[in-house]
Amino acid sequence: MGGVVGLLLAAGGGRRLGGRAKAGLIHRGRPLVEHGVAELRAGGCDRVVVVLGAEAEAVLAVARLDGCVVVRNADWDAGMGSSLAAGVAALPADADAFLVTLVDMPGVGAAAVRRLIAAYTAHDDLIAAGYTGTRGHPVLIGRAWWPELAAKAEGDAGARALLTEQRARLRLIECGDIADPYDIDTPEDLGRLEP
Repeated sequence: MGGVVGLLLAAGGGRRLGGRAKAGLIHRGRPLVEHGVAELRAGGCDRVVVVLGAEAEAVLAVARLDGCVVVRNADWDAGMGSSLAAGVAALPADADAFLVTLVDMPGVGAAAVRRLIAAYTAHDDLIAAGYTGTRGHPVLIGRAWWPELAAKAEGDAGARALLTEQRARLRLIECGDIADPYDIDTPEDLGRLEP
């Protein structure tokens, strides 16, 4: 089957939001985790892996994640790196690459996913969305990099160490015209969610 698999990191506990798991926040009438899955699918990811952590059971009670591989990261509090490693470990064996995005960035949607997938050509691709030349999300990582990524993913760095070390290999694809890379991190940011 091959192809590019979507990986949605949705495990965070929302410390700056008073401990509310971001995956369960409501956006456009549904939990943010559902929104993220829908955008990955609309962008061309037929298969999606979702990593949950904080309040995983409560999120699963309200979110419809049919057809997704759902991974529960018991070590979510250690940072994004542990969620990335858990997600990579759950990728289908026949996947050629994965495209990772974050649940708390609802302004980064299907158009950016589609643009990065269109740029994918080989197993050793490293591709990231660019916003006026600054690296952002989503990020597409070819299979050749997975062992190195798994070894470096720790703390809150996620894939940052790999992407920084391999910046000469990294292709930035401008997405500022089709995506808005804001985060939902603080109570003030909640106003950016749509009812």
